[in-house]
Amino acid sequence: APHKTFITLASISFCSAYENLLPGYKTTYKVIKEGSGEKTVLKSSKVTVHATGLVAETSKKFWSTKDAGQKPFTYSAGVGGVITGWDQGCLGMKLGEIRKLEIPAEEGYGKNGFPAWGIPPGGTLDFEIEVLSIQGGKSEL
Repeated sequence: APHKTFITLASISFCSAYENLLPGYKTTYKVIKEGSGEKTVLKSSKVTVHATGLVAETSKKFWSTKDAGQKPFTYSAGVGGVITGWDQGCLGMKLGEIRKLEIPAEEGYGKNGFPAWGIPPGGTLDFEIEVLSIQGGKSEL
């Protein structure tokens, strides 16, 4: 019986990495550190973040704003300026919040990957995003 239990637990661990699904998307997320304040990342917010990206299949880091010579990254949220999983996965975050995102290829760099960054064809991405500042944006009512 213990052997069966191990197999069951092993198969569960290969399910989606994180418990929170984005409605209508395949990207999942987990809140690592709660943010604070009233402001959240909304569509068209100008957001500055620290971000570290790994290829899930190899655990190889392909980018980090925390590396020497790098600086925080600023983008407009929810308008398609970054890959879909990141764009949608950061909506609703608060100042200081840290989220881990697991982004499947179709919401990342797709079937071609991004070879220049070491992202293989069909590669799943694991990102850790920390919100450093949020400016503006509008909620969709």
